[in-house]
Amino acid sequence: MSEEATSAETSKASAKASDTTTAKRSPIIVCRKIVRSFWRAKERLDVLDELDLEIAEGSFEALMGPSGSGKTTLLNLIAGLDRPTSGTLTVAGTEVSAMGDAALARWRSQTIGFVFQHFNLIPVLTALENVELPLLLTSLGSSERKKRAQIALRVVGLEDRMHHRPQQLSGGQEQRVGIARAIVHDPKIIVADEPTGELDRKSADEVLHLLERLNKEFDKTILMVTHDPAAAERATVLRKLDKGKLL
Repeated sequence: MSEEATSAETSKASAKASDTTTAKRSPIIVCRKIVRSFWRAKERLDVLDELDLEIAEGSFEALMGPSGSGKTTLLNLIAGLDRPTSGTLTVAGTEVSAMGDAALARWRSQTIGFVFQHFNLIPVLTALENVELPLLLTSLGSSERKKRAQIALRVVGLEDRMHHRPQQLSGGQEQRVGIARAIVHDPKIIVADEPTGELDRKSADEVLHLLERLNKEFDKTILMVTHDPAAAERATVLRKLDKGKLL
């Protein structure tokens, strides 16, 4: 067998082994009998149907499923952007399903980093200013905020673009700014909703490599919703959701 083939087989074995290693770590996300219902006229629609889920600390998980299966709804619940209709949801040791609005907002700003499909950068701000935005909600002074934003941009390889505005960046660079914004407050968990959906293959691979690095080198727990099989392959755990249930 060639060295290349041996290396490939070793990589596959390592990926499988990482699933086992991850499973042995304590869960950082625990969903118990989660239901999320919406009303359409007088009809109740259960988007999530008594869903049970545990995600281990330090894992990189991908969530796939058809449109309307409940992927983004689940992501929003875990991120504290929405609340379950019933059931309990514990994230990073806090039962977020029982928190008030003000406490939930504080918890979210300290615990969760968001990466969006459409980048959600403010056009009139520079990359540095966009990354600094989440820190405006903290008690940090201006110089410390800028220092942390610069460090985050250095981590994603865009320190030399910090004074560029979004329209001066490529799509891949915009998403990397979005990732820098997500990690600037050092969250425990990164939630990414279709992070490569707007990117070409080369840019998508660069973003996925960065997410892998954040997971492996910085021990960030990552939950990524994606329709892209190539993106899902980068995760160490793949889950599939359909009609509000995990398969």
